[in-house]
Amino acid sequence: MGQNIAKIAVSAATYSIDKPYDYEIPEDMTSQVVPGMRVLVPFGRGNRRSEGVILSLVPSSKKRLKMVERALDEAPVLSEENLRLALWMSDRFFCTVFDALRAMLPAGMWFKDGVMRQSDKIVKVAALGVQNDEAYDLAKQKKARAPRQADVLELLAGAQSMPIKDIYRLTGATSAVVAALEKQGLVRIEEHRVYRRPSIRAVEKPGPIELSAEQQEAFDGIAPLIGSGKPEAALLYGVTGSGKTLVYIRLIKAALQLGKTAIVLVPEIALTPQTVRIFASYFGDSVAVLHSALGTGERYDEWKRIRSGEVQVVVGTRSAVFAPLSDIGLIVIDEEQEHTYKSESAPRYHAREIAKYRITHSGGLILLSSATPSVESMYNAKAGRYGFFRIRGRYNSKDLPSVIIADMRQELKSGNGGSISSVLQSELEHNIQNGEQSILFINRRGTHPLVACGECGFTFRCDKCTVNMTYHASDRKLLCHYCGTYKPIPNACPDCGGKLKYVGAGTQKVESELLELFPGIGIIRMDADTVSRINSHDKLLTKFRDGKAQILLGTQMVTKGLDFENVTLVGVLSADSSLYMSDYRAHEKTFSLITQVVGRSGRGEKPGRAVIQTFTPGHDVIKTASKQDYDEFYEHEIVFRRAMGSPPIRDLMTLSAVGTEEALVVLACHRMYNVLSNHFCGDSGIKLLGPAPALVSKVNNRYRYRLLVSCENSKKVRDTIAHTIRIISSDRESKGISIFADADVYD
Repeated sequence: MGQNIAKIAVSAATYSIDKPYDYEIPEDMTSQVVPGMRVLVPFGRGNRRSEGVILSLVPSSKKRLKMVERALDEAPVLSEENLRLALWMSDRFFCTVFDALRAMLPAGMWFKDGVMRQSDKIVKVAALGVQNDEAYDLAKQKKARAPRQADVLELLAGAQSMPIKDIYRLTGATSAVVAALEKQGLVRIEEHRVYRRPSIRAVEKPGPIELSAEQQEAFDGIAPLIGSGKPEAALLYGVTGSGKTLVYIRLIKAALQLGKTAIVLVPEIALTPQTVRIFASYFGDSVAVLHSALGTGERYDEWKRIRSGEVQVVVGTRSAVFAPLSDIGLIVIDEEQEHTYKSESAPRYHAREIAKYRITHSGGLILLSSATPSVESMYNAKAGRYGFFRIRGRYNSKDLPSVIIADMRQELKSGNGGSISSVLQSELEHNIQNGEQSILFINRRGTHPLVACGECGFTFRCDKCTVNMTYHASDRKLLCHYCGTYKPIPNACPDCGGKLKYVGAGTQKVESELLELFPGIGIIRMDADTVSRINSHDKLLTKFRDGKAQILLGTQMVTKGLDFENVTLVGVLSADSSLYMSDYRAHEKTFSLITQVVGRSGRGEKPGRAVIQTFTPGHDVIKTASKQDYDEFYEHEIVFRRAMGSPPIRDLMTLSAVGTEEALVVLACHRMYNVLSNHFCGDSGIKLLGPAPALVSKVNNRYRYRLLVSCENSKKVRDTIAHTIRIISSDRESKGISIFADADVYD
């Protein structure tokens, strides 16, 4: 009996009805379709056309089934490993199988109205159809009566073949000239597929890597884990500037020597060009890059290069963890503590969890690395679940930057209400005079985060979201950073006509203050407003590296991974801003941000220093960050996590309801609470917290409420949560409400 039934993951199926759907394969397609191919199928009562992915083929049944309409691929684009991973992700991250599969392919690979959004780039090439000597002789003969044909023949006699567009540009020939030569049999027109590759700034060919004693010790301990033949995990904890990247390169070389491949993940797009240049200098064209700032065609072609086996090393941001490499021996997650490794939309996966899955099935090593490891990773390392390796000193044996605490309370008392303290101003003046560079970090973009009336207290809040709008002076508008709504700012309070007050500072405000303090200096601002264009972040960092600006001012994208020899001063302008967020990781995020940005200073021959501006100089996090003392911070933080029952002591699951009617959203959350209470009744190891509004309770006119489950992540708990979501989502009372879950898991 033939296998003419396909089990298909359908894009139109929501999570509440997600399952493999059976479709009959037409007889003329039975030899064509295989698992991993995409097809077009009718779905639902209206038989609306929907894209799907074939998961498996099974023998025919007597049931009457809908038919597959057509295949969208000529060959499978997803491997068996991809299909297994998608099924695992569906269980682990509460997403549909199709959503999981979609995350594995570049944007250009997906279809719109049955047409793929991206295609191969084909270039027409003219190749010489005769011997070189004959081409030169014919060119001489044609020089007088057909000079353009002669020019083309001379050019091809030297190059053998060349894209037709280049021939037109270099000789002035037209299509008619080339067509005439083709008709005479003197040239052949061929079509060549070319890769659209991101440009990589050339670097000098590096010499052999010389590791310090501590680096060598770490390498010697980690390298055997790659070839152990079983899945391994390790944490590399090294201070900023300790040369962890050199250890990665040596480890990758070791993996390649074993015939294996490697992935290196970085948390920020801004870090990718710098990292790619370093790795490309050692591994050449066998390196590929994957991140969202590439053009659609570039991402599509890099993916195809990787899948073809031309690539052994992939560098990229979160989604690069899905790179279609085979026989992976090493996955490095640099700055592993960063929240950007967690996806905030379906599928809500963490890159670390995907990396663990892939390493488990390939028998390689996942290496988590940071100067400020996540509390969860350090906890696992201390518990013996991860191998633990440490580098205590900087690679160049230089001291860590000296840190100055600027008490902003005293600045206010002395009459300085600006963003730049007198201490920081003095240090900046010193750097400018000495031709040295500085990096300033503030975690807010825009000019002022709050505009209020000094008479009646009116504030400009977004009509669609429960947040204040940020003032951007560059175009005199108020902008909501959540939904993108903007409006021009009035000259007076719209309620009482009172005078408006501008409160707080963002990157634009600090930039204007710096230009007032230091007229004529070069300042580069890096935030979401200045790096929106493709590769713009790379251009800004290159400009700073080349010494065309004295100060680099930015948000989180300037806090980590950047390595500039001439940077000797770092300023943290508002160290307290993230301390009091409604997030159990608030202290960890603050400590990490401060420590990471301070570590950008003094990485060359000159000593570094840092200024931390704060209104709470006595806070434990500020004190430990100023000392660069992660060990002390960890000991304080793990006590707090244990008392609160937060990860890594317990796991947290978040169930969310989102909709336009607040009362219905709240009702849906209460119904979820009741269902879960009945299921978990009598289980003292599970606690339900909430429901409560999200930190920002309304975004783009949609209300958001959440229910937390404090538990140990297990198959039973996940199945219960999935069952609850399906029950509530299928209820008529939940019509129009999106319900989803997020597994905030650290194991």
